[in-house]
Amino acid sequence: MKPKVYFTSEISPASLMKIFAALNVKLPGKVGVKVSTGEDGAKGYLKADLICPFVKSLNGTIIECNTAYPGARNTAEDHLKVAANHGFTSFADVDIMDAEGEFEIPVNNGKHLKYDLIGENFKKYDSIVNLAHGKGHAMGGFGANLKNQSIGIASRNGKAYIHSCGKTKSPKLCWIPEHQQIDFIESMAEAATAVADYLKAENKPIVYITVMNALSTSCDCDSNQDDPVMEDLGIVASLDPVANDQAFIDMIWASKDPGADKLKERIDSRLGREILPYAESLGLGSCDYELVKI
Repeated sequence: MKPKVYFTSEISPASLMKIFAALNVKLPGKVGVKVSTGEDGAKGYLKADLICPFVKSLNGTIIECNTAYPGARNTAEDHLKVAANHGFTSFADVDIMDAEGEFEIPVNNGKHLKYDLIGENFKKYDSIVNLAHGKGHAMGGFGANLKNQSIGIASRNGKAYIHSCGKTKSPKLCWIPEHQQIDFIESMAEAATAVADYLKAENKPIVYITVMNALSTSCDCDSNQDDPVMEDLGIVASLDPVANDQAFIDMIWASKDPGADKLKERIDSRLGREILPYAESLGLGSCDYELVKI
C-alpha cells in the first residue's frame, strides 16, 4: 500500500493543526518538535506566529542542535539567543540537544557513515515531530524532512561527520576532505535513516510535516538567505519522510510559476533529488505515494 501524503494549499496556524490531525497519530509523553531556528539574518525559517498554536497544543519543546559552520548558532549560548530573537522561546522551551554532549547511533548498510552522532538530549523525548521548512539549499540542493532529520538532529560533531561523508568529526576540518557530491547526498540519507531506525527500536513515534513557503534557493542556515523565487505551495504531512519530500519535489516540478526553474536548477545542480531513491533503497520510505487533499 502506498503511503499517504496529506496536502493543503492553505498555510496558516489552523491548517497546520488540521493537517496534523489528518495523520491520526497520538504522540505520547514528552514531545520534541524539530524546527530549524534559522541563522541570524535568515528570512525563511518557520515563523513563531505560524507554528505557536500547533506546538503549544502538543505541549511540545523546540529541539535543535548546534551548527558545524562558524556563525551565530554554533554554541548553545549563542544559539538560544537567536532562538529568542526569532520568537521561539516566547511560546515553548527550546532545547539545544547537544549542549551537554552527544551519543552514537548505528547506521545500517551505509556506504559512507559508520554511525550517526546526535544530540544527547534527543533521548529525553518520547515522540517527535519533524516540522520542516521546504526550501533550496546551497550544498544539498533542497532541504525538507530528510535534511531536518539528518543534519538537523546531528550534533555539531555529527554534522561535521555527515558533511565530510564519514571522514572526520571535527567542525574545523570537515570542509577540507574532498568527496563527490553524491557521497554527501547519500550521507544525509544514511543519517536520516539512522534516526528513524533508532526511534523505531525505542518504540517512539515520529510524524513528518513540511511547510512549503518562502521558497528560496538558499537555506534558513544562510545568514544572507535569498528572497523567495516562486509562489508558496502549501503544507504536506505524512508518516513517511521519503514520500513527504518526494511530494514537495513533485509540486515544484509541476508548478507553472516561472520562478520554479531557479529552484529546479539549484536542486539538480547539487544532485538534490538523488537523496530520495537512495533513502528508499535504505528502507526509510517510498518515493511512490498517494496524495490526499484536505
